[in-house]
Amino acid sequence: MNEAILALPAHLRRRLTDALDTGVLSAPYSPASIRSALGLREEAESVATALASLADMGISGAACAAWIREVDEVTSRMPKPDLVWSGPEVPGTSARDTRRVYEELLGSAVRSVWASSYVYFDGPRAFEVLAHRMDEIPGLRVTLLLNIQRRRGDTTAASDLVRRFADRFWGTDWPGSSRPEVFYDPRSVDLDGPAGVLHAKAVVTDEESVFITSANLTEAALDRNIEIGLLVRDRALAASVSSHFRALIDRGLLSLLPTL
Repeated sequence: MNEAILALPAHLRRRLTDALDTGVLSAPYSPASIRSALGLREEAESVATALASLADMGISGAACAAWIREVDEVTSRMPKPDLVWSGPEVPGTSARDTRRVYEELLGSAVRSVWASSYVYFDGPRAFEVLAHRMDEIPGLRVTLLLNIQRRRGDTTAASDLVRRFADRFWGTDWPGSSRPEVFYDPRSVDLDGPAGVLHAKAVVTDEESVFITSANLTEAALDRNIEIGLLVRDRALAASVSSHFRALIDRGLLSLLPTL
């Protein structure tokens, strides 16, 4: 029942707490009294029911008001995610741009980066900002999680597929002198094992910021496709995501890409 109260817009919750504190609203609560005090229409019945339920438990109007204020205070301190889009711009929206978010995160990291992508194209451009940042900050630890794709009908040995990918990545795609650690899901190249691919698209920087998105590291995904993501600056969430990636590595579920 309390969801009806919490679903009210902030200005109406403030009006409700003031009415409860001053006695303008008091038990027994009715839709008519709610409409009169708050100017509500459709929501009046559900709010009246919620307040009546609290009153039946012996909770006074002043106590209800204190509870609502406490909830508002807690939620105001919670990190608010930024909505991030790729694709055509929509006038009047305040969403962030996918490429800009990628470049801001990777270009400002000082301690650590975890970045996962299902596919990437034009490696020198896709990894330019990150490689430049690694060369700038020698202590920056970067872990990339990338998928190695076995095309349908390809019977090449798994070790050869991995070596071919490594030769291309280190020889052509990675543009920096400092090198990240790169991991892949061995199921994606195993002819006989269970099918599975590394499909996650995410960035975690400095154990502080998390960007989870539908966009791969491709020009189309960053600039043209309609893609959506969320950027959250939250240490607990950042630690949770990076810890999960690290556990996959520690348990041998992701394999280290060989170097040249």
